[in-house]
Amino acid sequence: MSDATIAPAKSDPRTRRNVAVLVAAQAILGSQMPMLFVVGGLVGNSLTPNPCLATLPISMIVFGSMTTAPWISPLMQRRGRRTGFVIGAIAGALGATVAGFGLYLGSFLLLLLGSYISGIYMSAQGFYRFAAADGASEQFRAKAISYVMAGGLLSAIVGPQLNKVMFDFSVIPFLGSYIAIVVLNLVGMSLFFLLDLPNAAAMAAAKAKTTEAVRSKMELLKTPRVGVAVICGMVSYALMNLVMTSTPLAVMGCGYTADSANDIVSAHVLAMFIPSFFTGHLINRFGVEKIVATGLVILGLAGVVALTGVTLGNFFAALILLGIGWNFGFIGATTMLASSHTIAERGVVQGLNDSIVFGCVTLASLASGGLMNCSGGSAIEGWNAVNIAMVPFLTLAGGALIWLALRPKTATN
Repeated sequence: MSDATIAPAKSDPRTRRNVAVLVAAQAILGSQMPMLFVVGGLVGNSLTPNPCLATLPISMIVFGSMTTAPWISPLMQRRGRRTGFVIGAIAGALGATVAGFGLYLGSFLLLLLGSYISGIYMSAQGFYRFAAADGASEQFRAKAISYVMAGGLLSAIVGPQLNKVMFDFSVIPFLGSYIAIVVLNLVGMSLFFLLDLPNAAAMAAAKAKTTEAVRSKMELLKTPRVGVAVICGMVSYALMNLVMTSTPLAVMGCGYTADSANDIVSAHVLAMFIPSFFTGHLINRFGVEKIVATGLVILGLAGVVALTGVTLGNFFAALILLGIGWNFGFIGATTMLASSHTIAERGVVQGLNDSIVFGCVTLASLASGGLMNCSGGSAIEGWNAVNIAMVPFLTLAGGALIWLALRPKTATN
């Protein structure tokens, strides 16, 4: 671990205030993500002539996030976190407006464009967790990240339930959801002006004073701990997205209602964020590698449960396990990454990490629709294909963790 990443404990009171603001932002603005992931596949399925492309709107959201990370992370390093977060909220409102207009006109291309713009918000939201770690002491860092992720608990409740209310708000199904998302962004962005984060000038001065060289992207990826953190974060998020994206299609394909799909997604998102209240404590007690490994095992169990049947109970259990596995795997990987680079490397590392992670999530969400709708003759066969596809990626991440654990301790940084 680099000494440059360790902040004194006296910085934690300010960090706690920022964490409270970021939790609120995660709860309010974050509500749009479960809404978009439910309506995206359903609206896409209604507008595209090719059912294999039903989840393409969701893929475009994640693709937008992937292509945004390389420029928004350095922007935050130069201009401060607040600037990036406000840009993200504006993009969230604009993206929902364009996508809603596409739905109104029956234009699949406009829906895709709006989804891509919404991806800018998704990218900015991804940096909430890093903002929580800025200035935190080593002892509080994992807890700060974990608490901010816990803000998603309210979004897991508000988002899907708001979807239910807004489904019939307009004569055009699902248009009300996009209208609600616009309002969430415009109201929620005011929270960012309450943040007390290190200003851009101070960060630039700290960077200028450091005597440590900033490693290149390739050198960073070759650093064992950075590389393994990226792999585990990538696999945890991509597999969660792979399964979650196809869930509404699978649920309705098996004869259940859109409300059932919303309830299952709600339970899933709750499972994603409830563990955040204690994930940081578990990381401090047992070590980050063990928590990441536990997350990967739980993701595997989710696939096993999904393959044993398609009752509502199976869907609920599988998606709950999927959420818990994502929480341990992704928060653990984020904590591992946050302790593996210097302050001067922060913008490069975080942008590189999120570009890779969301690039793979883009491919996963795109593959989800193809596997679900085009890999068999029924919804059950498609659902089974989605869950079997998890196996090689879990093997990759598990192997990377074992490799890291077997290396001498002095070589893991």
